[in-house]
Amino acid sequence: MIKKTLYFGNPAYLSLRLGQLVIRLTKEDDELDPSAVVRTIPIEDIGVVVLDHKQITITQALMESLLDNNCALVTCGSNHLPVGLMLPLYGNTVQNERFRQQLDASVPLKKQLWQQTIQGKIANQAAVLERVTGRKHPNMLAWVSGVKSGDSENLEARAAAYYWKNVFPDNPEFVRGRDEGDVNVFLNYGYAILRAVIARALVSSGLLPTLGIHHHNRYNAYCLADDIMEPYRPYVDSHVYALSRNLESFELTTQQKAKLLEIPALEVTINGKRSPLMVAASYTAASLARCFTGESRKVLYPEM
Repeated sequence: MIKKTLYFGNPAYLSLRLGQLVIRLTKEDDELDPSAVVRTIPIEDIGVVVLDHKQITITQALMESLLDNNCALVTCGSNHLPVGLMLPLYGNTVQNERFRQQLDASVPLKKQLWQQTIQGKIANQAAVLERVTGRKHPNMLAWVSGVKSGDSENLEARAAAYYWKNVFPDNPEFVRGRDEGDVNVFLNYGYAILRAVIARALVSSGLLPTLGIHHHNRYNAYCLADDIMEPYRPYVDSHVYALSRNLESFELTTQQKAKLLEIPALEVTINGKRSPLMVAASYTAASLARCFTGESRKVLYPEM
């Protein structure tokens, strides 16, 4: 069963009772609103919780229960974009063994895994371009087959430059950047949700999300999540493209956030089967763990 993604953008008091998340709305002065309807949601049904208001109170007991059930807690800043991610410290019964196998992974193996990752990313980018432009892009497909071990020729960057120039044909002035405006606001929000989903899946498979196969920024606590989410990014791009087509402005409203929170439930195809993205992420993480144990040499990524 796919887990729920919950978004809280109003003052609220969130607590735990009998294995249920209890939601009580509060007034601006943090007092409980006696007229508000109390709602409960089973903890085991929740996969991601997004907290997007300065006057949300969440109890320690609830956080403990959510993390014990491998839920990802995402907090947003004053700009309403995600700024923090909390994950359980342990999510698998053989976590210590998995950590050691991950730490002992050879450089050639990590280069092969990165090669597969970039091939999956560019292939899915090519599928998105065909969908939005109505034509094939042979150069993208050529780059897929041309990716070498470790992407030594950096075809990822070459493909990205072409991809971002063409992926929003109705917006020829678009420039992709974390700090840019326009549709970038939607992309950044969507990627943050995707990152939480991938990190949650990695922890569930007993892997250390900090230790990447390619990314290695000393200040990044989720390098492996940033690696593994690459082939999934085009699903966010496609979703954002469809969402942004008829918008007059790119303000990130509550309605638009609700649409972006559908990302974990997007239907993808992985290993020849259709699956919600959140479930597919678990398949990918489990296959990666098998690569570290030596049982396999291939990571399962979704194909568009």
